[in-house]
Amino acid sequence: MSEQNDQPIEYPIDGTLDLHLFPPNETKEVVEEYIKVCLEKGIYALRIVHGKGIGVKREIVHSILKKHPHVARFHHEEGSGGSWGATVVDLKK
Repeated sequence: MSEQNDQPIEYPIDGTLDLHLFPPNETKEVVEEYIKVCLEKGIYALRIVHGKGIGVKREIVHSILKKHPHVARFHHEEGSGGSWGATVVDLKK
């Protein structure tokens, strides 16, 4: 994950991953690691905030989720919670 001043960023594992804190070239690694740690903690409902922008991070996230063996389903968040700027993910138990 990202480093600032040679210190790793400590990120809370609560089911919501905000990718605004990470550069696009780290998206794949961050998402895969976050899913792994959520599974270890028994968290099966995730919200991944990738932002609206031009869709680079969203496309990376969706390509990971389509192939990930522990992803049951995913969809864009509805309503005022982020709409197409966030993806809701259900992991297999």
